Amino acid sequence: MKNYRFSVEELKKLSRGIVVLVDSREKRNDHILDYFNKQGIAYRVSKLEYGDYSFMIPTEAAGEDIYFHKDICIERKASLEELSGNFTRERDRFEKEFLKAGNDRVKVYLMIEAPGGYSDIIGHKYRTDFTPAAFMASLKTWEHRFDTNVQFISPEYAGYYIVSTFQYYAREILK
Repeated sequence: MKNYRFSVEELKKLSRGIVVLVDSREKRNDHILDYFNKQGIAYRVSKLEYGDYSFMIPTEAAGEDIYFHKDICIERKASLEELSGNFTRERDRFEKEFLKAGNDRVKVYLMIEAPGGYSDIIGHKYRTDFTPAAFMASLKTWEHRFDTNVQFISPEYAGYYIVSTFQYYAREILK
């Protein structure tokens, strides 16, 4: 990424003007798109190389639009059941995605729409045969192996989490 330098006021304005990039293969995300629409947050649906969400900032100040899709992304899981399947039946594919992102130095945030989080994993409050111990081992290994930030969130706040993650990332990177 190029080095940009913006003032504090420019950063605030730029971060409010982000355009969320939504992977065209992302499914069951109407609640997130509804949040974007209600809040007046611009988004574009296109095929992303990494994750389900990333962002860009349209700007004249830099002389070009600034894209972050090769720097940061959010991988969304709609439930513990979906994540369980990624750790078991689809593990090879899932691991290849994270390895590719890591090799390209893309920071991946793993957002799981499961507000009970670790409590639900430990209490086996999900509908798969994946044991809580194996689930926790896979999740903790993933965090460390891929330097992934794991966030459990209620689906109603997923859109807010996506936008705020990108806004504050932009402010830190562009200052």
